[in-house]
Amino acid sequence: MTVLVVGATGATGRLLVEQLLKSGQDVRVIVRLPDKLPEDLKSHKRLSVIRASVLDLGDVEMARHVHGCDAVASCLGHNLTLKGMFGHPRRLVTDATRRLCCAIKTHRSARPTKFVLMNTTANSNRDLDESMSFADKCVIALLRMFLPPQKDNEKAADFLRTEIGQNDSAIEWAAVRPDGLTDESGVTEYEVHPSPIRGVIFDAGKTSRINVAHFMTALIVDDATWNEWKGKMPVIYSKTDVRDESAT
Repeated sequence: MTVLVVGATGATGRLLVEQLLKSGQDVRVIVRLPDKLPEDLKSHKRLSVIRASVLDLGDVEMARHVHGCDAVASCLGHNLTLKGMFGHPRRLVTDATRRLCCAIKTHRSARPTKFVLMNTTANSNRDLDESMSFADKCVIALLRMFLPPQKDNEKAADFLRTEIGQNDSAIEWAAVRPDGLTDESGVTEYEVHPSPIRGVIFDAGKTSRINVAHFMTALIVDDATWNEWKGKMPVIYSKTDVRDESAT
């Protein structure tokens, strides 16, 4: 299997590349600054590095890089700096998702290409009737109004939900929603739910980045996991931070 990863130099993206390589996949990454990749990854025989900014690639170039990939994964996000939060491109995640999906559609494969988007619990799945406290709703509304990354994450997932949908012949998708991200040295037990089981702002949970990378890898390489969550927006919590032990 060949997987294209964008956002591979980010804190979670690097771990996703590592997990995919460990599982025996061939990985392509589009990165603006290859030097940000760890040395052990850059020298890996199954890793191909494409030096470019994903939004600067022309349509023909993008289609060429996507061609032959069984899955595409996006860990793109905005840096937590003033420039990252308020500078351009403000629709980094949405525009990259749209362009990658368009590139996938230029090369029809025998089976649909998997598209896995890293998203956030601050974004509701509007295909479901997800409950949220009044306080959380107020904060999310303010984030949507004043912080461009919130709207960007929402629009990226909405593109997959409404424009790709559930019956596209070329693309199947899943949008993974971790809660508060933490750093851990190794994969730990985690649980996956269709919707948040606790507050998304107040009383929020925690999810380690490596657990997110592990779950995204499972979606890509394991058909049973994919069939369970395709077309959905699963929420992942590290198990030590899950208050409801009911299975999903």
